[in-house]
Amino acid sequence: MKLKPFKTIGIGATFSPNLEANLYEASRLAMLFDSKLILIHVGESSDDKKVKFQSILQPFIEKGLDYDIVFKPGKPVDVILSITSSYNIDLLLIGALKRENFVKFYLGSIARQITRKALCSVLLLTHSSVDNKPCKHIVVNGLKDPKTKETICLSFYMATNFKAKKMTIVEEIAQQEVAVSVEDDKSLRRANINKERIKLREDSRVKKLIEDIDEQYTSSVNYNIQPIFGKRGYSIGHYAEVVRADLLIMNAPDKTSFLDRLFPHDIEHILTELPTDVLIVR
Repeated sequence: MKLKPFKTIGIGATFSPNLEANLYEASRLAMLFDSKLILIHVGESSDDKKVKFQSILQPFIEKGLDYDIVFKPGKPVDVILSITSSYNIDLLLIGALKRENFVKFYLGSIARQITRKALCSVLLLTHSSVDNKPCKHIVVNGLKDPKTKETICLSFYMATNFKAKKMTIVEEIAQQEVAVSVEDDKSLRRANINKERIKLREDSRVKKLIEDIDEQYTSSVNYNIQPIFGKRGYSIGHYAEVVRADLLIMNAPDKTSFLDRLFPHDIEHILTELPTDVLIVR
């Protein structure tokens, strides 16, 4: 993994009620990771807008924040994706909105399109705050995939920087892998034995991934491996919600088709439920 995975962090800056909280979150991350911060505003430039943004950023500017404000009119999705590409943004922050009268968070159509199309990592913020709230527990996917090792390595890097007290690597195991119809005590024992074998196999695979990661990322983090049986995407999202994780880190999907939106799976479940802040690693 790169020693500095996020050289440039971007965030869409709109004059919403969450503007100050979102910019504080973005500025803290930029300072923590020694990154440049790019504020992306979809619209024409004006002195009033610049003054507003700079007044919010002032506490961080005084501490040496490296930042730029980019104004560009056009369609929001096209503008944000274009600037993300032209400025080589490594991490794009998107604020999620709370449904009225509901605890759950959701992404609007613009944010969903950006999340699916962005070529960089995307962090979905569900609990933006002006106050600096500690990240205590990180949950990360441990599924069998070529991208998982990089994702787990990045998770250790972030846990170290956040000084998180705990990190859980979740292995989502499909129920059909048990492949035993439970009809009596004998078949129940067979199913349980099969589950244990699968757990041992998955634990061994994930431990091997961790062994291959540089010790500088793993030595200071208290982590554990947690296998769970269920539907991919939904299961880990539910787990992150139950354990009240502060951050869920997931591999980016290889591709997202129209059918994925009709019949959500994997990352689409996460986008629908948003159990906590979610980092999608690309």
